[in-house]
Amino acid sequence: MTPPVLDLRDVTKMYGTGDTTVHALRGVSLTVPRGDYVAVMGASGSGKSTLMNIVGCLDVPSGGRYLLNGVDVDGMDEQSLALLRNRRIGFVFQSFNLIPRMSARANVELPLAYGGVKGAERRRRALAALREVGLADRTRHEPNELSGGQQQRVAVARALVTAPSLLLADEPTGALDSGSTADVLGVFDRLSLAGRTIVVITHEDDVAAHAKRVVRLVDGRIVDDARRAPVEGPPPRASWVTGGVR
Repeated sequence: MTPPVLDLRDVTKMYGTGDTTVHALRGVSLTVPRGDYVAVMGASGSGKSTLMNIVGCLDVPSGGRYLLNGVDVDGMDEQSLALLRNRRIGFVFQSFNLIPRMSARANVELPLAYGGVKGAERRRRALAALREVGLADRTRHEPNELSGGQQQRVAVARALVTAPSLLLADEPTGALDSGSTADVLGVFDRLSLAGRTIVVITHEDDVAAHAKRVVRLVDGRIVDDARRAPVEGPPPRASWVTGGVR
């Protein structure tokens, strides 16, 4: 049986000691099967950012277990975690984090360069990722020649180019206007329809409405876990799939 992409078991996270201890996560258990599209919601201080850092192997739990593709990350050294992040997790952040004087294609190639992939193969895979997000005609453009939505789609292509098990997005539309938000969410819908596993951290109901499942955190605990569409089916707002992108 194929293991779930994410399997968190009674995960806790504490910062500080004694009277200053902060319990950021309090026994979080969450399983995300391959092909699921999950929105994690919560107010400031709910623990959603801490959860994202643990899921993204940017931080480690204080207690409990975290398995990524069936592999327990507990005890991995920083080099092993960095390799895991590079090969298994594609990150998309609110700020696009593109290199200003590099073309879209060169920006997308960066994770492959860090992974030691040769030039011709890097270019081939970067161009394929840009086609996947609807930017085949923008490969030579630098970030300042692209709209905000196009820059974020370049960032999504960069996250996809290593063929990760998980696409992990932190407030991916927070810096975008409504039109660009629709474009980026349309890309996520199409990726979900193609079977990608996506976890989006968001506080916006309109963004969460695209997910197949919505998980809500309050004070470091999951208080609601509602499935809105089957894992193997289209996302609820899959009407975006038929729309064009600018």
